[in-house]
Amino acid sequence: MWLRTSCNLSFTVGSPTPLILMLRPRSGAQQWVARETYTLTPSVPVVEFTDAYGNLCQRLIVPSAAFAIRTSAEVMSPDAIDVAPGAPLNDVALLPDAVLTYLLPSRYCESDLFVDMASGMVAGMAPGYDQVACITDWIRREVRFNPASIYAHMAATEVNQRREGVCRDLAHLGIALCRALSIPARMVVGYLHGLAPMDLHAWFEAYVGGRWYAFDATQDGPGGGRVVVAYGHDAANVAIFSQFGAGLRSHTMQVTVEQLATAPT
Repeated sequence: MWLRTSCNLSFTVGSPTPLILMLRPRSGAQQWVARETYTLTPSVPVVEFTDAYGNLCQRLIVPSAAFAIRTSAEVMSPDAIDVAPGAPLNDVALLPDAVLTYLLPSRYCESDLFVDMASGMVAGMAPGYDQVACITDWIRREVRFNPASIYAHMAATEVNQRREGVCRDLAHLGIALCRALSIPARMVVGYLHGLAPMDLHAWFEAYVGGRWYAFDATQDGPGGGRVVVAYGHDAANVAIFSQFGAGLRSHTMQVTVEQLATAPT
């Protein structure tokens, strides 16, 4: 399907503030970016770079004034995410070098603390995709997806204790449980068509059967309509903006995702 995404950010700035932004989707195996706009008001110099995860990032200094960012993209995205029941667990010794890092504990995904829980949860399941599907189903049943959750910046251990959270929290728990079973897993941030309430969204991917597969415990099934913006170990690597210093006083964000009737011309 063809989707048009937009993310509009408005800032109130007390003094010039360095920012790193991560707002541009990139073309890849699962999506094609046909058209894109990126407008800064007022216009300021921007330097773009690619981070260690392959994400497109922009660095700039926000002036001491009101500041706005308006982005949009027209992207071809699959109607459904790929599924592969029975896809095997990959031998760690044979994993690609770039995938190995996603086996390690990280700031929000303390996978070393979940070995016993994860092993018990997937007992009897075939190693690999079926284990990840089992983990995802368990999170869907046992952890409440609450977009208005009052708990913020929770690590996987806290999510497991509180049994509720926003989308990134459920993704953190899924990642930690996968890594505890020696299944590489990574955080994904982007857009999801039909999400309610509409916002930027987070899910996770697991590497089984020689490739990455998407899993999302906030949704009832393997729905598509996703536009990926960023990958990382966890939420610490995929913030859509990071500020340095106390000059930024407040911000607002508006996100839209609409399906296009025809391909862009």
